[in-house]
Amino acid sequence: MSDQHHTQGIGMTSQRTRNRLIERLMQQGICDPKVLEAIRATPRHMFIDEALSSRAYEDTALPIGHNQTISQPYIVGRMTEALLAATRLEKVLEIGTGCGYQTAILARLFNKVYSIERIRPLYEQTARLLREMSISNINLRCADGYQGLTHIAPFDAIIVTAAPPEIPQNLLSQLADGGCMVIPVGPTGAQKLVRLIRDGNRFHETILDQVSFVPMLRGRD
Repeated sequence: MSDQHHTQGIGMTSQRTRNRLIERLMQQGICDPKVLEAIRATPRHMFIDEALSSRAYEDTALPIGHNQTISQPYIVGRMTEALLAATRLEKVLEIGTGCGYQTAILARLFNKVYSIERIRPLYEQTARLLREMSISNINLRCADGYQGLTHIAPFDAIIVTAAPPEIPQNLLSQLADGGCMVIPVGPTGAQKLVRLIRDGNRFHETILDQVSFVPMLRGRD
């Protein structure tokens, strides 16, 4: 298969299939045209195992190995749309790179994307894929997501793709004034998707949804 066909997809990964996904997301309330276009333009089938590629544009989470998943497109859209409440879209920090799908979508919306993955084999696999896709505004790190990147902060936006038991104060402190954090919080089975907007030393919190994410773990593997 040519590189162009690999990126654009054929059959169950074709543009028509992607358009059907976009229609479903719109029906579920994702309405920001920038977010919808970023999802439409990002080839989800390239971020999953080839054996699952026929399911790439279903609105469902899929396994990516290492006990991790690629998030349901609706959740990706919901979190990304909520993140755009930030006053500036210059610099974003993602905690939990995973397979890089959310990372690639952020790269279409922010000037600079920093992303942390704690599982080294997953980090190496995703770094290789994003290089092959020639996405140049992403900086990946293999590190403990709870630490963030203090030497690069503050960030205009922070998105967390695994659920800590409570909001990490260390990450909140790395959010710029007017910045926005979107994060799932709570124990398995009782998680809420939360948006926090920083206003000086105060944070305005909004609960967006009930969600189910893998737990956010400390350290590196």
